[in-house]
Amino acid sequence: MTLNYHYPFAAAPDIIRSHQKDIHFEGVLLNHLSAVIRHLYGARVLHTYAQQAKAFSSFLYLGLTTLIGNRTLGEEYCDIVQVEDDTLRLPAIGRRAGYILTNILLPYIIGKLLPRFRSRIQAKFESNLHHLTMNEQTKGKSYKIQSYLLENISAITSASSIHAISLTIFYFTGAYYQLSKRIWGLRYIFTKRITPSEARVGYEVLGVLLFLQISVQTWIHIRNTLLKYAPSDAAEDTAEICSNAPILDPLNPNQSSQLLSNLSLHIQPSLNSVSKTHNIQKLGGPRYDLRNSEIMPWIKDQNRKCTLCLEELTDPSVVSCGHMFCWLCIADWIKEKPECPLCRREVDMQHVLPLQC
Repeated sequence: MTLNYHYPFAAAPDIIRSHQKDIHFEGVLLNHLSAVIRHLYGARVLHTYAQQAKAFSSFLYLGLTTLIGNRTLGEEYCDIVQVEDDTLRLPAIGRRAGYILTNILLPYIIGKLLPRFRSRIQAKFESNLHHLTMNEQTKGKSYKIQSYLLENISAITSASSIHAISLTIFYFTGAYYQLSKRIWGLRYIFTKRITPSEARVGYEVLGVLLFLQISVQTWIHIRNTLLKYAPSDAAEDTAEICSNAPILDPLNPNQSSQLLSNLSLHIQPSLNSVSKTHNIQKLGGPRYDLRNSEIMPWIKDQNRKCTLCLEELTDPSVVSCGHMFCWLCIADWIKEKPECPLCRREVDMQHVLPLQC
């Protein structure tokens, strides 16, 4: 006699473990691709096209697995299979292709267009606020709303809040770890038989903690916004910094490091208020720009150019091996690869020394 067996949906630990395994193999593929690009075209080209190389390696990995109907190495490792949530059948080619494009191409395009969009919105708000200030209309609602939007444009246009909410729901339900899978309705089933004595654990506790974190940060942000024009002290400024901090996923080191690298975008409004309170000068550009020949004249000829951006050095900084780059250039490089672009010696950001006159 044969019995029908319905395979259960995969639990959150299996899905996260599979995702982390896929990230590892995508990283291995990216390292090999980077080595080829560096060998053929040099480190400058690799640094210039680092984002494209990362997107291409992810697309290649999923194209050789998910797109053609195979399981990824992470899915095989955890014995899970991807299915459509409504039919419980293997995903059709349309859903697989849509998932890959949404997971790789869409974030890449948004990452390219979002800075320009932010710049245009900021310029529009600044123009409107300047016009309202000239007309002495700083007490109206329009001025306050646009001031709020201008100061929080980075946080408002960031996807970290949406990701945090989606992650919280995942921890409670165990479904749709990635937002792209939620959009296309793709879930996982566990392919092994589970006996009644086996317990399937979840991450509901993490869901509660994330929910509390989001709630507290939202409440602090609303309170600080309402008290914006009231006298504030250092404690409120500190609370505002905490309220704008991004939500971190403790089980996803890749996402955590990315959110930590973008932390400065979220706390900038609070730094502005601190600088106004304590009379701290805010620089509108680089402190030292070597396009001016009178700045650091002891740096001669080609040494005044950064080997990463090929422009004159701005805020020249030296790494522990002695090579010199622009501060922003070497900071962006170390985020992607913690080593010197020229000699490949390992270097950390705390070992980068900015030069001063």
